[in-house]
Amino acid sequence: MFIIAGVFFSCATAAQRLEPPQYTIDVRLSDIERLADSDPTAAIQAIEVFKARYPNVDVTQQEALETQFQRAVTKLLDDTKKAVTAKEWNRARSLFRSLAVLGSSKVLSIDLSMELSGFTEAGLLLLQAEHYLSQGKNLEAFLSLVQASQSGASINADQAYPFFKRAVELKLRPLAQFVYTLALQSDSRVEESDRLFLQGRDTTAEMIRGVATVLVDRGLRIEKGRSYADRVLGSAFFIDKSGLLITNYHVISSEVDPEYNGISRMFIRLGDATSPRIPAKVIGWDPIMDLAVIKAEVVPEYVFSVIGTDVAQVGDKVYAIGSPAGLEKTVTSGIISALNRRLLQLGDVIQLDAAVNHGNSGGPVINERGNLLGVVFAGIEQFQGINFAVPVQRLVSALPALLSGGQVERPWLGLVLGEDRDGVSILYVAPKTPAFEQNMPLESEIVGLNGNGIEAPQGQRIASLQDQLLLCQPGELVSLETKDGKKWLLTLAKRPQKPLAEAIKLDTKERLTAPLFGIILSPGFGSSLTPQFQIKKVLRGSIADESGLSENDPLSIQGFTVDEKQGVAYMDISIKKRKMGFLEVMMRLYGYLEIPDTL
Repeated sequence: MFIIAGVFFSCATAAQRLEPPQYTIDVRLSDIERLADSDPTAAIQAIEVFKARYPNVDVTQQEALETQFQRAVTKLLDDTKKAVTAKEWNRARSLFRSLAVLGSSKVLSIDLSMELSGFTEAGLLLLQAEHYLSQGKNLEAFLSLVQASQSGASINADQAYPFFKRAVELKLRPLAQFVYTLALQSDSRVEESDRLFLQGRDTTAEMIRGVATVLVDRGLRIEKGRSYADRVLGSAFFIDKSGLLITNYHVISSEVDPEYNGISRMFIRLGDATSPRIPAKVIGWDPIMDLAVIKAEVVPEYVFSVIGTDVAQVGDKVYAIGSPAGLEKTVTSGIISALNRRLLQLGDVIQLDAAVNHGNSGGPVINERGNLLGVVFAGIEQFQGINFAVPVQRLVSALPALLSGGQVERPWLGLVLGEDRDGVSILYVAPKTPAFEQNMPLESEIVGLNGNGIEAPQGQRIASLQDQLLLCQPGELVSLETKDGKKWLLTLAKRPQKPLAEAIKLDTKERLTAPLFGIILSPGFGSSLTPQFQIKKVLRGSIADESGLSENDPLSIQGFTVDEKQGVAYMDISIKKRKMGFLEVMMRLYGYLEIPDTL
């Protein structure tokens, strides 16, 4: 294990304040040797850190590092084979992805292509799907089959037929149609009654019976000497006959948030206000994606098929089902207004104009074919009258982790990115992260992840990188390619719920101006007591850009305040705006701690 110790100083020049925090990172070869047998991906990260921190190693150290690297890869390969044999599918796929990265980025003494012959991630997903189906884990089986198909698995009729029959048996019409289209269109085993079932369509009235009202009772709150019932209302929809439902994390957060002190009891209601309350519990939750899986001991009349093959398009007519203000079984209609809105910390969301309000959060959005398009999240104060939904594709990718139980762990490298016409570049590297440990330089342009280039159009490139990372788990290896031709091999860390809130505790405010306000600073004049800076770059579309700041404007920082409870940071500056003839003005900039452009 390597040791990181922080070094801080009170008085520093402008140049010193813009330098990354100084850490003494002691990486010992003995620690790497120990990790190679117990945690091979951590060992590989430690080896990469050793090379980055001590570039002038002697021949003996170089040979020792190469030996430990090969040991770590051998251990990783053995662990992968054991996980497949034990049918630990999620772990097997995670280990396999790390090996795939090594195979494409390193010259190894082991021929991974021979050792892993017959293994592909799509093939492992298909094996996982068949295993789950045999165990009666229908939801997990169908999710794995969908992901196998999307990963390029070749699924024949014999493999598809058992899934088709199970979908028909469970009356999951969209899923049955999906499996039928995969491989069974000319299969003689499909009976006439099954074909008639496929030709039908689930009605809105049927779907309404698959939507529930979520009630979270938080006791009483006191305001101005009076007590009021503290209730949270939301919606949820069934995704499995066992009583599993999808809702938003913010609806049920008091049930699982360790910082919440108070009463919290959750129920669902299947009918109107006179219907009985059914106790429910939280199975898994993901604050970053605002999703949660809950469970009630009830057999639903209707179950939604979670597939993710229908992609929302601007102008598509959609329907939202939920309980706005507690008005159960409300259906509203509208269109998809826009795509690729960056409101959550990861990925993008759909904007729609169907009327939704507090209480709709967690309800389904469906298209005219009756297929699930997304999960509503409602009630964003700064967007009154504008409504959004988490795309079903994000739900499909998040569900396996949610079904495993507990809080979902998301991976990250420690990067804040900026996007312009030229591409995606690194704006900020957070302290004590994999990217920081390897000295990744600021303003490097990223051109690929795990051998995949960035094919998305401008405005969607960061989200496309995040989508690739969402398929991974903390502890996996990834390969990041930069424009200078370098390939960085990094081991993913566990993502903090609020990455910038953690970075603020470790870094200088001068470096944090880039991720918070969109300003990259360079040293200016002034003493160490009142250091002066110049704006090197203003990120387009940032709060600094909207405030009229421009390159080469000189400024000094007069105050810096963080309101972690509200999720906002404030910076008071004295600036001489070049566009105003260098007239000196005082300004306050604000930035949100939960930013969407992280990797």
